[in-house]
Amino acid sequence: MTDASTAFVTAFGSEPTGRWAAPGRVNLIGEHTDYNDGFVLPFALRQRVVAAAGPSSEPGWTVCSDFAPDPVTFTSTEIGAVEGWAAYVAGVVWALHDAGFDVPPARIALSSDVPVGAGVSSSAALESAVLTALVDLGGLDLPVAARPALAQRAENVYVGAPTGIMDQSASIRCEQGRALFLDCRSLEVEQIPFDLADAGLAILIINSNAPHQHVDGEYGARRKSCEEAARILGVPALRDVSPADLDEALIKLDDEVMRRRVRHIVTENQRVLDTVGLLRAGRIREIGPLMTASHASMRDDFEITVPEVDVAVLASLAAGAYGARMTGGGFGGCVLALIDVGEAERVTAAVAAAYAKSGFTAPTMWSATPGPGACRLP
Repeated sequence: MTDASTAFVTAFGSEPTGRWAAPGRVNLIGEHTDYNDGFVLPFALRQRVVAAAGPSSEPGWTVCSDFAPDPVTFTSTEIGAVEGWAAYVAGVVWALHDAGFDVPPARIALSSDVPVGAGVSSSAALESAVLTALVDLGGLDLPVAARPALAQRAENVYVGAPTGIMDQSASIRCEQGRALFLDCRSLEVEQIPFDLADAGLAILIINSNAPHQHVDGEYGARRKSCEEAARILGVPALRDVSPADLDEALIKLDDEVMRRRVRHIVTENQRVLDTVGLLRAGRIREIGPLMTASHASMRDDFEITVPEVDVAVLASLAAGAYGARMTGGGFGGCVLALIDVGEAERVTAAVAAAYAKSGFTAPTMWSATPGPGACRLP
């Protein structure tokens, strides 16, 4: 990762006012429940986007990055026409303007070591880093609790990706050593202790290297199906269907695909609540079967996995993982495996061998510990 401050000096010929960082995230459990007003349990990664920023004497905003060759400049009159990676920056400026804030002209240099296309929210990390920088530079009165919704609006409305609020909430509100229990209806959060090392455990992240895209028909189709099912069932969102009511609800739905989508959301919400209960009690190992059940539900009912992630899950479990599941929106991305400390090398070798046998591109793997959310760096 290129140092953002160095990139700023190279691009703009002066030192930045400061550096702001926001992390990628993985979701421990609770997939596609966020836009159904349900529950999620992400934690922040150590990988992050860093924004070195400072005020500009020229109107508008100029942004450069270590993942694109040319800087992009736009003014308030051009803000609706920005495309590509810079759209995520322009979307944040637009969302701030739309919320009534006077956003200061600025120059921003971005660097990132968050894997792109891996389902770990590189876009939310970018949005959150830029938002945190602009809020500080402009002295904007935007409480931390209100920032995820604004960043989400940038991605939903400006960029056009129909994601829920989990990604931005995790990038902005997570705390080190904790998982973020988020009620996506009330937006209430609870920081759940998740000290893996103290329990002799680790989370192995397996990047399947099967890239995914949220701005496509599949993600949107899942969301539309869930919303239509809620309408038919006469509830505000699928969060309002309890496990006890599930069988009766499924009878009311004529479409078998829609039934499977509903079953995933209802059971996944309960798995989040069960996982939180175990973590509160310090029983981390026991969340493994819930993780594995979540993956089976995503594979069979929500139909968002691909062969690469299914192979990674099966290989991890065969190598002794307590549980494993895909994380993120699906159609590629990463797998989480809950393992004993010291077993990463053995599980990594098992997954790599399974990939080679299947003829897949080799996966990328690393161990993760819960890191902090968005902040200004020293």
